[in-house]
Amino acid sequence: MKPPYTINAPIIQLIIEISQKIGELNSSLLIKQAPALRKRNRIRTIQASLAIEGNTLSIDQITAIIENKRVLGPVKDIKEVTNAVAVYNQLHQLKPNSEKSFLSAHNILMQGLIPQSGQYRKTGVGIVKGDQLTHVAPPAKNIPYLMKDLFHYLKTSDDHIFIKSCVFHYEMEFIHPFADGNGRMGRLWQTLLLVQEFPLFEFLPFETLISKNQKAYYKALANSDKSDESTQFITFILSTINTSLDELLKERIGPVSSYDRMQIFIAENANEFSRKDYLNYFKNISTATASRDLNKAVKEELILKIGDKNNTKYKRTNNI
Repeated sequence: MKPPYTINAPIIQLIIEISQKIGELNSSLLIKQAPALRKRNRIRTIQASLAIEGNTLSIDQITAIIENKRVLGPVKDIKEVTNAVAVYNQLHQLKPNSEKSFLSAHNILMQGLIPQSGQYRKTGVGIVKGDQLTHVAPPAKNIPYLMKDLFHYLKTSDDHIFIKSCVFHYEMEFIHPFADGNGRMGRLWQTLLLVQEFPLFEFLPFETLISKNQKAYYKALANSDKSDESTQFITFILSTINTSLDELLKERIGPVSSYDRMQIFIAENANEFSRKDYLNYFKNISTATASRDLNKAVKEELILKIGDKNNTKYKRTNNI
């Protein structure tokens, strides 16, 4: 059974705007950001997703944990961070249409935090905000069937990935299949679904905006519950993604530096390469610019020059 929602004019407009901005990001090489910027955005994503669930650690503390430095803080909060880092590091091994992979990711995310990590809940659950019961999740006995239907939707639906990822996020939150970790799993799985189609979503910290607008996030969930369809939630998430893309476009003002180009290229080309290979990768730079980049990188010992003239090759060193 297909989950209920309505594609309206605002949703269509958001999809158009998001698609245009993704194209702009791709053409300006922001999809292949310098490693330092990619690392920073990954940390922001983890910090924001956990902050929504009450984690108190800062971006600096999470950075220190990733760098294997000692951090003072609640043991539970530190464990949540190490688990989140582990699951995001395995993002490319996870299969977005696989329920088995979904459970495996929850096991990594919640290992050592709850006894039932990687397992669906066995008891009933209600969502309480303040002193009010805002949502009663379906009975535990229904979860296997509901989740099987939801993954069937992912595998068979022809819906645009922006729609499918939002629908999955909402429906999973409604089902609330786990004793804990539902919110972070919903956001993780939406990211995974989007990454398969658009790699830049691996480093787009749209969860930062959700963290800043938690009231609107929960209101969109509640309004969709009341209307018995996910339309309002889809609109909210797509609006958040749209704004995040605006912010990412502002991350870089001006041209990409020669050092950044070399970092980007070397990260994906570990073997020997020629100036022609470099030009084929960066199609918008001139031959003279490519030569300057390569000569500068050789002087800075970022790459090693092998051969001469038409037989010249380059190879990365360990200094980048």
